[in-house]
Amino acid sequence: MNDVKQTIAFRLGTLGALMQDRFAARIEAYDLKPKHVGLMAALRGGATAASQQDLAARLGVAPSLVVALADHLERLGAVERVRDPDDRRRQTLTLTERGAALLHDCAAAAAELDDEITASLPESERLALRDTLGRLAAGAGLPH
Repeated sequence: MNDVKQTIAFRLGTLGALMQDRFAARIEAYDLKPKHVGLMAALRGGATAASQQDLAARLGVAPSLVVALADHLERLGAVERVRDPDDRRRQTLTLTERGAALLHDCAAAAAELDDEITASLPESERLALRDTLGRLAAGAGLPH
């Protein structure tokens, strides 16, 4: 195959960029960007409050990015920072009720996009695509 446009990597990248732009436009009204949603989703997925350092490692991003995202989410009332009583240098983040509500709204926006991009597929192919993407994400060490 000599045509880059035919590769899975190119197609996933192109579709991913398109979907991220469309998702960003839909959540802009909440004063959020996709990375904010990713951080809130990581917090919701955790069993307990997570330190900013732990979240950075889990998400594979620089700790300074988590701090900046958390600053914004804290201003929105979506997350709460608490100093660790055992290590005053460490701050843990928890998702607030407001954050859970925002995350719910963002999930609804994402589901609408899912419906749009897969509208031409029968339900069996939609399910197969979701399963395949989940396995690819898991194989790459990403949340799935």
